Amino acid sequence: MRKILVANRGEIALRVMRTAKEMGIKTVAVFSEADRNALHVRYADEAVCIGPAASSQSYLKMDTIIEVAQKTGADAIHPGYGFLSENAEFADKVEKTGITFIGPTGDAMRTMGSKIGAKQAVEKFNVPMVPGTKEAIQDVLAAKKIAASIGYPILIKASAGGGGKGMRVVNQESEFEEQIKLAQSEAISAFGDGAVFIEKYVGSPRHIEIQILGDNFGNIVYLFERECSIQRRHQKLVEEAPSSCLTPEIRKQMGEAAVNVAKACNYSGAGTVEFLVDEQLNFYFLEMNTRLQVEHPVTEQIVGLDLVKEQIRVARGEKLGYTQQDLAIHGHAIELRVCAEDPANNFLPDIGKLTTYKVPQGYGVRVDDSFEEGMEIPIHYDPMIAKLITFGKTRQEAITRMIRAIKDYKISGIETTLPFGLFVMQHEAFINGNFDTKFIDKYFKPEMLKHEVAHDEVAAIAAALFQKSSEPAVNAKAKQDENVLWVRKRKVNN
Repeated sequence: MRKILVANRGEIALRVMRTAKEMGIKTVAVFSEADRNALHVRYADEAVCIGPAASSQSYLKMDTIIEVAQKTGADAIHPGYGFLSENAEFADKVEKTGITFIGPTGDAMRTMGSKIGAKQAVEKFNVPMVPGTKEAIQDVLAAKKIAASIGYPILIKASAGGGGKGMRVVNQESEFEEQIKLAQSEAISAFGDGAVFIEKYVGSPRHIEIQILGDNFGNIVYLFERECSIQRRHQKLVEEAPSSCLTPEIRKQMGEAAVNVAKACNYSGAGTVEFLVDEQLNFYFLEMNTRLQVEHPVTEQIVGLDLVKEQIRVARGEKLGYTQQDLAIHGHAIELRVCAEDPANNFLPDIGKLTTYKVPQGYGVRVDDSFEEGMEIPIHYDPMIAKLITFGKTRQEAITRMIRAIKDYKISGIETTLPFGLFVMQHEAFINGNFDTKFIDKYFKPEMLKHEVAHDEVAAIAAALFQKSSEPAVNAKAKQDENVLWVRKRKVNN
């Protein structure tokens, strides 16, 4: 493998390119017109514009991307995550041209891309599943009877869904028909597929996923778990590895179940098996993501493996080179997704220029990003600016290091999730490991951040006034104006 085209943008494109460079492999960047000055474009050995800003006219153009790979002589394509990373048709098309797709086969993607298909595939491996229907609902009345037998509340889910779309909680039978129509309509709009199924609603679960790796020789290992329970709109904001709630016995059971899920679709490469875990630590298969995950760095930190390097090694036909017995957990890692969102305003996306952008540094701190000071946050794509990762010998050390790193991270010009991350790290429920996917609903209110900012502003003004009191009176008014202006600018970073 001499040259890889990275069919993605932003921090994941840079992430893949850096590993490729270490392996002596050249890289090709593709970019939209909106990303002409992006860091991944500058970093790659070659870069080709593939269309306008809209992803449907650029990063999702399968034939255009493959054509660029052929013209530039790339012998492999890495899809990153998002965009075409779980598109079975794209994987098939790439392989048909003789170019290596760095990821699982199209067949594996198809099997796991449908939640119903995935449930059916893993059933014979005795993987624990939430009670529910095994097929798409065709008859509403029959489905009503199944729901009654499961017991309310139940969850209606889109088979092709993700990110909480096409998902409805039904608390009683009288709501069933209306909610199923809404779920089907949303699923058609979001995925072009109205197939939905039902399962027992697990009210306050933890969301825990297992990282797996498989080669083309039937070897599959699990790289332990990631805790992903702190979410907004069913999308993760804080992840850590390992989880604070699993015992070694349950960790082993979940890992072996994840390996069986991978076997059910003859999986190769890096993938993630997601589980719901209830209060009694019973775990249930949720779905499989047939790609690299956003939160993969926390796994890399605790196992000492470069997952992108492992993907490339598998894609070029190498064996894993280690067994399950060779793998162990070392330390603890936490990741905060730094997004251009306003947590004080229901996490609404924000856009603008990064007037100030200074990343934290120091031992045990890692920042995966793709921005520089002065760059604009584009409206066309995911609002994630960076991933802030900290590592420590213990969970407490990783938390305290994250608190320091968040305070050291200086961003102005836009609102970000940094204040929310600080709130999480300092909250008793998180510190004690006693939380679930309802963390935001239970503990977080936007005014908490506003109060904290106001408190910091008062402290800053007090300090500024104290300093002013010792200065000559002639300079006092000018200095006061300067201090207040400085305080107002400072609020964005707290």
